[in-house]
Order: sequence, then C-alpha cells, then structure tokens
Amino acid sequence: MKDLAPWLEADLARLTAQRGHAWLVTGTAGLGQFELAMAMAASALCEAKLYKACGQCDGCHMVRAKSHPDLSVLLPETLSLELGFPLDEKTQSELDDKKRKPSKQIKLEAVQDLISFVQRTSSRGKGLVVVIYPAEAMNHIAANALLKSLEEPAGHTRFVLATEDSAALLPTIRSRCQSFVLTPPETKLAVAWLASEGVTLTDASVWLKAAGGQPQTALAMSRAMTKTSAWQDFPKLIAKGALPSELPTALTETPAALVGALQKLCHDAICVSQGAEPKFFDAMASNPNAASLYKLTTWSKALNVQARSSEHTLNAGLMIEALLAQAKQAMASK
Repeated sequence: MKDLAPWLEADLARLTAQRGHAWLVTGTAGLGQFELAMAMAASALCEAKLYKACGQCDGCHMVRAKSHPDLSVLLPETLSLELGFPLDEKTQSELDDKKRKPSKQIKLEAVQDLISFVQRTSSRGKGLVVVIYPAEAMNHIAANALLKSLEEPAGHTRFVLATEDSAALLPTIRSRCQSFVLTPPETKLAVAWLASEGVTLTDASVWLKAAGGQPQTALAMSRAMTKTSAWQDFPKLIAKGALPSELPTALTETPAALVGALQKLCHDAICVSQGAEPKFFDAMASNPNAASLYKLTTWSKALNVQARSSEHTLNAGLMIEALLAQAKQAMASK
C-alpha cells in the first residue's frame, strides 16, 4: 500500500477514531477520496489492531494484493481495469470477447452482487468492509437497491462511499451516511508533496494553481503536459484561434478535457474583466484587452451545458473544433 498523502493522515486518524457503519467521504476532485477510503478499509481489516494499517500482517497483505475475502471494492468497470481490481468472471469474459465496452457506471448487477457479499460471515473475524468509488457512478436503480443494506447492514459491516460530487447522489444515500468533507491542503504542504513526487518546486506552484489547489490533479497535469509553458500559453493560443494540433494533447484528447480547461480560462477571463486576480492562469493578470462581461458570461453558460454532454459526443473531433471556435469569439476584446 502506497503511503497516504500527508494532508490525509490527520483525516484518517479522526475517521478511524469515530464510530459509524457508513461514511461518505467527499470533496472536490484531486484530494484523495479513494486513497483515504482504501486506507480506512485497510485500517479496519488490519489484524494488528492499530488505528492505521500496519502494512505487515496477513490482512494488510491481502488488501494490497486486492484479494482480501472481507473487502469488496465497487468501481465502474473502466476504473477497475485502470486500477487493476479484478472483475467477475462473466464481465471479464464479455470484455475479453469484445461483446461490449467496459461501463463507466456502477450498474444494478454489481450492487446485487455486493448485497450478497454483505450477507456473508466475515472470513478473518474483522467484519466486512465495502468501498464504493465514485459513489455518484451508481445509477438511480443501483443506488436504490443499495439503500436497505446501507441503512441496516447485516453483521459487522462498514461502508465507505467516496465521491467528488456528493450533490449527484440520491438524498436517500446521503442521509444514510456520516459525511466527511475533505478540504484542499495548505499550499506549502501540497507543493512539498508534489516535489516528493518529482515535480520541481517552481513547477509545483504553477501546476497547483492550474489545478485549483488540488494536489493529485496538479500531479496528473504535470505528467500529462510536462512543461508549465504548455499551460501558461493556453490563453494566448485560444485567443488567436489555435487549431487542435497546436494545443497540448492532454487538453484536446477528449472534449471533456478541453471543456474543463476552457471553463478555467473563462473563469479567469471574467475575473480579469472585473479587475480581480485570475485563479488558474498567472499570465492573464496583465491582459489589458479583456473581453466583455456579457460575452464571457454567455460563454460560461454554454460551457456548463457542453460539459454535460462532452463525455457522450458522437463526433469528438467536430466538437473540439466547435469549442475552439466558440472560445476564440468569446475571448475577442471588446
């Protein structure tokens, strides 16, 4: 098990010291909800009886190997494949035979298997633990099927639901859990952590700002774009009407990635137009030719609508071109 990020250590100590059979760990993306949920599960199943998993006992070894009989980690199929968690035999066979693509949702069938799991007796005597991430990936049918088990689990069962969008969860799910909200760490701590992951101190500050203070997102951006100039030059390239080939691949790989970057750009453009400091792009602070507030707010509303369909577009290339054309027009000076 990888060491827990330093800003999560105190959270783990607080959570494991409290009683409760169902927790909802929430917060903005890039703070480590899943890692904290897994650390809570490992601590609960550790056979050394410490607040934090020892990493040495049989229970910890099985959690690390993703084979603990008393732990169920419920993920979308796409994320299970990405993180190396095993799928059930039927699902794996269907994917291997290319009968369908892996799902980005947590479906009813998976929740039904989970309900069967929580009705079993603990194999190692530490109870059963369920981790669900991201919890908002459960569709409404799956979420409703979970309600009874979540409210009245059989035996000594603990649930840890982790999410980056708690508002997307059913109110009936939220009401059955104790909520724990993660907050971004102090800049100094986040920069030090990024440096420990191989990012230079200068670059770490830039990427942390680009990620809105979210350390894990900052690390992912640093690895995807390598040079900070690739991010800092983004506003100028958009304003001059850059083609997709002129932009960092990480920002044009999918419409969703581009929409996310444009939303940050739009946010900063609105700030600058009103005399406020930009949040994500340092270079925009000196922009003397801010676009009109009306154009920018209209653009912001359009991006919010496009964000809802960016994962399901029929023609990704065409949508990316349309997004760039729209952005150029919105960023044009008054």
